[in-house]
Amino acid sequence: MLKKRDNPDGRMSLQDHLLEFRKRLMIAALAIVLGSVAGWFLFDPVYEQLTSPIKLLQEERGAGAIINLNYAGMTAAFSQRLSIAIFVGFIVSSPVWLYQLWAFIVPGLTRKEKWMSLAFIAAIVPLFLAGCWFGFITLPKAITILLGFTPDGAANLSEASAYFKFVTRFIVVFGLAWLLPVFLVALNVAHVLSGKMMLSGWRPAVLLIFIAAAIITPTPDPFTMFLLAGPLIVLYFAAVIIALINDKRRSRQEPEWLHTSDDEASAL
Repeated sequence: MLKKRDNPDGRMSLQDHLLEFRKRLMIAALAIVLGSVAGWFLFDPVYEQLTSPIKLLQEERGAGAIINLNYAGMTAAFSQRLSIAIFVGFIVSSPVWLYQLWAFIVPGLTRKEKWMSLAFIAAIVPLFLAGCWFGFITLPKAITILLGFTPDGAANLSEASAYFKFVTRFIVVFGLAWLLPVFLVALNVAHVLSGKMMLSGWRPAVLLIFIAAAIITPTPDPFTMFLLAGPLIVLYFAAVIIALINDKRRSRQEPEWLHTSDDEASAL
């Protein structure tokens, strides 16, 4: 692999890209494995939190309500504990694998633009964790609404694997959705998307955010959808402001002739 002093623009061959990808992937996988080991020992408090909406609904429905989780099979409990451990490992190790993801993209940028990597990393991890936390506090409302359709006197014994698959995906999707502004700014830094384009397209962007929120949130009420769409809209406009500032800074650094209009150029 070329050293930075011999390759200031960060250009890499296909072989170097593949070697870099393998390196980053192995580091990310190792971090998730180590985080999963910690998740195995944190199973009890995590399980308590993830199943708390069911317990709250049981208390609301009274002693006659049969709403609980069902473990089918001899290995079901072990498999579920392993799945939750991996989920915890994925969340706990997010600073590592998010950095490895960004570090794999960074070589494609110039030396002058790489300083923004620190700002991106400083934004990616808190946004992902904040999104996961927001999904977690929204989760009880979603589960209460879904299980609330169970008729009085009827039993609702949800399959444990299906329940936790829904819960963990719900939380992770919120976390990943909150990374939207980071990727928009990254496209702006890479000269793919300008701040003016993002600002002029805010109406379809807001519409797409609401459509995506309606698809991601499985509950029929608008409350959960707005809980996801509202912060995303705010983050979108924050990304627009950052992109406009970056475009203004970039225009001051570029040669003046790049901003000359076609009429002015022909007159010259």
